Amino acid sequence: MSRGSEKGAPRGNQTLRRIAFGAAGIVLLVVLWELYKALGPASGVVVGDLTILPRTTDLAMPHVWDMVGRLFENSGGGRNAAPVWVDVLQASVFTLGVAAVGWVVGVVVGMLLAVLMQRFRTAESAVLPWIILSQTVPLIAIAPLVRRWGSQLEFGDFTWENWMSVAVIASYLAFFPVSIGALRGLNSPDTIHVELFRSYGVGWWRTLFTLRLPASVPYLLPALRLAAANAVIGTVVAEVSIGLRGGLGRMIIEFAQQASGDPAKTWAPIFGAIAVGLVAAGFIALLGVLLRRYRRGEVPA
Repeated sequence: MSRGSEKGAPRGNQTLRRIAFGAAGIVLLVVLWELYKALGPASGVVVGDLTILPRTTDLAMPHVWDMVGRLFENSGGGRNAAPVWVDVLQASVFTLGVAAVGWVVGVVVGMLLAVLMQRFRTAESAVLPWIILSQTVPLIAIAPLVRRWGSQLEFGDFTWENWMSVAVIASYLAFFPVSIGALRGLNSPDTIHVELFRSYGVGWWRTLFTLRLPASVPYLLPALRLAAANAVIGTVVAEVSIGLRGGLGRMIIEFAQQASGDPAKTWAPIFGAIAVGLVAAGFIALLGVLLRRYRRGEVPA
């Protein structure tokens, strides 16, 4: 057996093991849900005036099979009504597209800030506290402001769309882990390696691309994964705050208004948001495969 096949077998087994653990986690979650629904009190678990566990009525906790089955039923009573999963799929694609734009913008901004802070120590001292402080601003508070500011922009025939405001908010959450993770990665090469490049007269830019960026991959991949998750969350929350139609955020609000008569339907867009998050994580996993020659383990973001 060749060395390549010997190395490929453990990696394949590790991938299958991860898939098995993921599937087992889903099964365990379903079992716990149904077990609590069967054994828990209908009014929930209340300690004093605080409800620490939810009610187990069909209105508050539908059965898992009811939620899944509702996906394949029509969303409305009209003749041309489509199954719920079709509407959820369309909304998921819309949300995923906006989140992808926000992720790309956040990654570009985060990388530029990381390079700036690595190049100039003064910039790190001046910019890093503001980067950290930016994440303390409530997202639901700045979403309407971003929409208002964007609507006032005028560049010839250019028109600012509401989805652009959502993408900006998604990038606002995505740039933070990228900037911090990339900064740690760019500073990760050993001093002896940096001094070796310097002794050969290698400039800063070439050192950046041949030493620092490859060394930052183990730090950057977890940051990109976290940025992708933040972009999805930011997109859904911003859609709710701005009222953007066509995405999962608006669909969650619309379906929640029907919860009293159709509680299982409320969970359909939530499943869509989970699927969007899994697609985003899968993209980062694919990116990790492409950069596997630079991966020597991963450092948590």
